[in-house]
Amino acid sequence: MKLKICGMKYTDNILEVGSLLPDYMGFIFWEKSARYFDGIIPSLPKSIKKTGVFVNENKEEILKKITKHDLQAIQLHGQESVEFCKDLKSKIESDIEIIKVFSVNEAFDFEVLKPFETVSDYFLFDTKGKLPGGNGTTFDWKVLENYPSSKPFFLSGGIGIEEMEQVKQVLKSNLPIYAIDINSKFEIEPGLKNVQLCRDVALQRLK
Repeated sequence: MKLKICGMKYTDNILEVGSLLPDYMGFIFWEKSARYFDGIIPSLPKSIKKTGVFVNENKEEILKKITKHDLQAIQLHGQESVEFCKDLKSKIESDIEIIKVFSVNEAFDFEVLKPFETVSDYFLFDTKGKLPGGNGTTFDWKVLENYPSSKPFFLSGGIGIEEMEQVKQVLKSNLPIYAIDINSKFEIEPGLKNVQLCRDVALQRLK
């Protein structure tokens, strides 16, 4: 199981969490977010994929952030179209991953995923809420039993230490879960992660 720790903001905290070697570390470039990142990402271990999180951002700004921060993954958390994803993919290096996010509730229609399969590397399923992300609540993972694709995906939305046993049960299914994405339930305040809790989940994923 891969691990993504998202919503990083403060340099010292980024370095501490980076020492735990998560597979992905997310930086939110959406100004309305309490976890908005407007600094310089410090030097991190090469194994960590620096992920820029964008919400309905224009392609030019995304490309600038890729260059400025040497991003290895792009997470699209808005209403980006298939055409947008396709055009962005054509403008970035082939090894930069595109993660397309979908907000899920019990009425989610998985048919909307099909056109995005060829223009994204992974899907990410988050809980449908008031904000594009960071709502701190889980959705009913049973809806994933209807997942019709073989494309690997990130599982997100209100995952905390208390959800880890349930996560492990879901991982035993035949679903192509690639990674779990943690954020708000591992925080002291928005953007400041509890390093010990992050260490606990980093160790659990190896069991």
